[in-house]
Amino acid sequence: MTPELAWALLQFAIASGLILWSGTRLARYGDVIAARTGLGATWTGLVVVAAVTSLPELITGASSILLFSVPDVAAGDAIGSCMFNLLILAFLDFRNPAPLAAMIHRGHVLSAAFGLLLLGLAALSMLAGPHVPRLGWIGVQSLVFLGVYLFATRTIFVFERRRVRELAEEIAGEDREPGMTLRTAVIRYVGAAVIMVAAAAYLPGVAVRLAEATGLGQTFVGSLFVAASTSMPEIVVSVAAARMGAIDLAAANLFGSNLFNIAVLGIDDILYLDGVLVTAIEPIHLITLVSAMTMTAIAVIGLTYRAQRKRFRLSYDALAILGVYLLATLLLWRVS
Repeated sequence: MTPELAWALLQFAIASGLILWSGTRLARYGDVIAARTGLGATWTGLVVVAAVTSLPELITGASSILLFSVPDVAAGDAIGSCMFNLLILAFLDFRNPAPLAAMIHRGHVLSAAFGLLLLGLAALSMLAGPHVPRLGWIGVQSLVFLGVYLFATRTIFVFERRRVRELAEEIAGEDREPGMTLRTAVIRYVGAAVIMVAAAAYLPGVAVRLAEATGLGQTFVGSLFVAASTSMPEIVVSVAAARMGAIDLAAANLFGSNLFNIAVLGIDDILYLDGVLVTAIEPIHLITLVSAMTMTAIAVIGLTYRAQRKRFRLSYDALAILGVYLLATLLLWRVS
């Protein structure tokens, strides 16, 4: 191992560790703030928590564009995080005695279908390339991404209003830090957010150094290493929710984060002033997009079929999701 690679790996490990640490604290102090203010009993509270888990993708994408001019890292992070979030579903199935798909509500098919729609639109925009209409430097597809994301959020809210409200009230009712004041929780929340933003903003530069030191492309590093790092808050929240028995909250967090990730791709395009983002990134991102679509489709099949028993430690749908992820990783490595 060369000194350059060792130093890049150390920096990556430190930045990833800071994201994991701060993400855990944000979830903890966010619970306290929700309990003290009553935000946890509203749809807004759930939206805030979901946005926090996707904050690293947003910050990493913005810094990739504005500070380091590496659009492939920005796109790889946003799209690769979609794949990694679905892999977390397979992990939750592995640690669950019964098939995960049989335990979560069928209503998640709606958010998964919107995720498929957004991933498909992203793939179409990449295939269209320079033929994508634009408004100034912004591709029209980015405005479509943001519009579909807002429409999906509104539709899911209407569809699950009662269940989401009951879940929020149940979570808000659990005060895990009875001795902590609202002022202390807010100060610590802001401090953790600052650390997360700084670590996420630093990550693209580390990704460039990793790509140079290993000889792997920026797309491979962004789609796998950076995406895994910025998805750590989703892991923290999903595993914590699963341990509490709130499997639906874990699934909603992961499917909802995938919706937000494609919206982040639209925001990245708005920030990219040198043209339309999809014309500046490598075509191999299509591998990640199609793989994420395939994994989402498998999740929809599992949610619809709802197998009641496992023959192996992993359900068939979780095993298929894991297989697609490994295949996509192999293809990205071979092409990079």
